[in-house]
Amino acid sequence: MKPLTGGAKWSVLGVTTFGAFIANVDATIVVVALPAILSGLHSTIATLLWTITGYMLVSTVLLLPLGKLSDLVGRKTLFLWGFIVFAAGSALAGMTPSGALLIAFRCLQGLGGAALSALGTPIITEAFPASELGFALGLNSLAWVLGSLVGPVAGGILVATLGWRSVFYVTVPFSLVAAIAGWFVLPASGRRTSRLAMDWPGLTLFTVALTLLLLILTEGLAWGWLSPRVLALGLVVVLSAVLFVRREMSCGEPLFDLRLFGIAAFRAAQTVVTLTSIGFFATTFLLTFYLQGGLGQSPLTTGLMLIPLSAPQLLSSPIGGRLADRIGSAWPILWGIAGLGLGVLWLSRLPDRLSLVAVGLPLALMALANGFYWPPLSSLVMKVSPRERLGMASGLFFTFRNIGFSLSLTLALVFAETSLPPAEAVRVFLGIHAASSPTMALALVHAVRTAFLWFALAFGLAIVAGIPILRWHGAGGAAGTKAPAQT
Repeated sequence: MKPLTGGAKWSVLGVTTFGAFIANVDATIVVVALPAILSGLHSTIATLLWTITGYMLVSTVLLLPLGKLSDLVGRKTLFLWGFIVFAAGSALAGMTPSGALLIAFRCLQGLGGAALSALGTPIITEAFPASELGFALGLNSLAWVLGSLVGPVAGGILVATLGWRSVFYVTVPFSLVAAIAGWFVLPASGRRTSRLAMDWPGLTLFTVALTLLLLILTEGLAWGWLSPRVLALGLVVVLSAVLFVRREMSCGEPLFDLRLFGIAAFRAAQTVVTLTSIGFFATTFLLTFYLQGGLGQSPLTTGLMLIPLSAPQLLSSPIGGRLADRIGSAWPILWGIAGLGLGVLWLSRLPDRLSLVAVGLPLALMALANGFYWPPLSSLVMKVSPRERLGMASGLFFTFRNIGFSLSLTLALVFAETSLPPAEAVRVFLGIHAASSPTMALALVHAVRTAFLWFALAFGLAIVAGIPILRWHGAGGAAGTKAPAQT
């Protein structure tokens, strides 16, 4: 498909960006409502946490299969179904009578969310010329920022006025309106092949490996990292992953074309997004522990103090995308990673008492840096990938990102539970209460500092992993042209 012209491409950007916004609003708005859901459904904390885990697990596992499927049958229909399935899952979650059904309906939401995440970027890539792609993806990334700002505020208001069920209902009409708008706005994408050549054995192996990996990362602390259950599941993960690679190397129409890893910049981008996701994603989680558990601040104060982690990115994301179009992706990516690393290193020196400066300034630096890093990186992945593999490339890119997210949360919990009993650590995160004694509070603050220090190391490794992107930059990637595919 040729890039669109005039207002058509901006309409496409509007619909895809709105999809990202709805998905991120839902992610943040649900976290705010967790204590009210716990009380309203008379549920357990374990069940409650699975309302988050189930969504992430399903949405991560389906990213690559949906991306591959879009390469075969076109993206428009799948993307619009993403809105519809997301709306259905939201409505059912709002009506749920039990915690178990809430988990099931959140998984249904995850199916819709996976389509919105995996397909939005390749749709934008096909609509915009390479010279404008960075700027378009920079504007698209603002949806995630706005979702992070709107979600907690809207969630607090809705829970206080209409009850926790309203946080699920509120996204339903917006999702349906977006689906209708997308029907008229998105360019037609007919079936791209005469048969559905999906690699079903490969899909099965991939699903087993990734599902069990995420399950281990989620439950490893509770089960014990060296428990027979974890070791057995780990063995199945390794075996499934090895068989998956062998299958993809011999399959005529693989779920994932391993030749993409022959592209140095693509290979580097997957490593970079995993490491930066590990270093960045747990920031909100750790600061919640620090502010609510260690310093005894309220959920409202905590939410307000986290605003600097999002707001400055409203300015830097379009700039980062435009820089990628003007000078190439390499330097904005590395500048952004360096800024993120410095911000996290700064947070490793958090004081024992509340300080707006000590929290706000490093978060503002990280938000600015994230705007320079993310749009150029996602633009890079799309520019170096073959047009007929854009869905596949996007699906894998977001899969690696979500694996990094899971690793980040797991490591954050490991550090938190060095200072608090596991059950108390979870209650602090949910905003139910602070640390039970001054000694525990100080220990928690120290654990958070140590965690940030280790997460800074992830950004240092990401800079090293990003060096091949500089070679792509020098090989002709600066102006949005395709560099040589193989190393």
